[in-house]
Amino acid sequence: MKTFSCTHCGQTVFFENTACVNCGSALGFVPELLRIVAFDVSADGTWTAHGMNTPAAWRPCHNYATEQVCNWMVEAADPQVLCRCCRYTSIIPALNKPENKAYWLNLEAAKRRLFYSLIDLQLPIPDRIADPSNGLVFHFLEDADPKQRVLTGHASGLITMNIEEADDAKREARRSALHEPYRTILGHFRHEIGHFYWDHLIAHSNYLEAFRERFGDERADYSAALQRHYAEGPLADWQANYISAYATMHPWEDWAECWAHYMHVVDALNTAGHWGLSLGAQAVGRTRAGRGGKAAPAAPAQLKGVDADGQPFDQVLVNQWLPLARFLNSMGRSLGRGDFYPFVLPPPVLDKLGFIHEVVAAAREGRIVREPVQAVEAVQAAPAAAAPDAAPAPLPAAPAIAS
Repeated sequence: MKTFSCTHCGQTVFFENTACVNCGSALGFVPELLRIVAFDVSADGTWTAHGMNTPAAWRPCHNYATEQVCNWMVEAADPQVLCRCCRYTSIIPALNKPENKAYWLNLEAAKRRLFYSLIDLQLPIPDRIADPSNGLVFHFLEDADPKQRVLTGHASGLITMNIEEADDAKREARRSALHEPYRTILGHFRHEIGHFYWDHLIAHSNYLEAFRERFGDERADYSAALQRHYAEGPLADWQANYISAYATMHPWEDWAECWAHYMHVVDALNTAGHWGLSLGAQAVGRTRAGRGGKAAPAAPAQLKGVDADGQPFDQVLVNQWLPLARFLNSMGRSLGRGDFYPFVLPPPVLDKLGFIHEVVAAAREGRIVREPVQAVEAVQAAPAAAAPDAAPAPLPAAPAIAS
């Protein structure tokens, strides 16, 4: 993610900020510009941008102005009252419970980071209006019956999230119980959006066979694979070919796990690049000859983000990401938090990540060619094992109804 500064006074500000601590200006994120903008809010509620030479005018998202769970702006001429991120959520938790508003805030904050990355990568984000059957929509649900839990998952564009994932203590307890090395709200969103993009970029496309060569045949029975995984566990040597134990369950899950890691890598490297982070030569494996033939450290290597200098993605992973991951893990241990990135990237996973990078580039450049699906063909849906039995709701033009 980029670094941001107040467009009024130049003070460093952050993605979630709603006010500049230096000059007091109201702040809003303008997705069309991918930047935080400072605004002067008049007594009649008019928002006037500071330091922006643009004819466009903006107003705050309804969830910013009335609920304080968003900081994104909407173009003044847009008939939608919700911003480009909030309008994809069609069910929110009941707000008569005080804790639910905090959960909703945490979920939307993570979703905005997801959408920032999707917009930055220039990926298509079809909604339920553009694609009524498979467009993207989010349901944030709570357990109504302790015997029938809401399970986080994806089915035909619907991403369901159990709001308990926004409770740090409950999420950590679940991570520990499942022996997972990593579990975050943003990680969930990145995984589930991977299933969404499998449907939109891989299924019936010119990249399907290349997918099968790397991830396996997705036509394998998903329910049987799920039962086998929880009954028998992953392959004994899974670390040699997969990013996680869960990725071994089915090609769809391998793809979604690798997609999530691709988004981790891209966002972390771009953030490091925008902050001007440099790592020493020892970290990136480069040295220069010193006097007397002794090896001496080379100048620090600045991390420049994924697309800098036109490096092939496998070189980006080796030269930039792996050193940064080691640095982050060392820093995490120094702060008593453990590894921030507790994963290993064997060669097959590097190849899978490189393939995802190519697919993302193809989507951005219009090189995804999808074959028409015969109406009589029984198309296997994206994994729904972790999703509730609920029909996707229509895209709201007003605040979402509570469950």
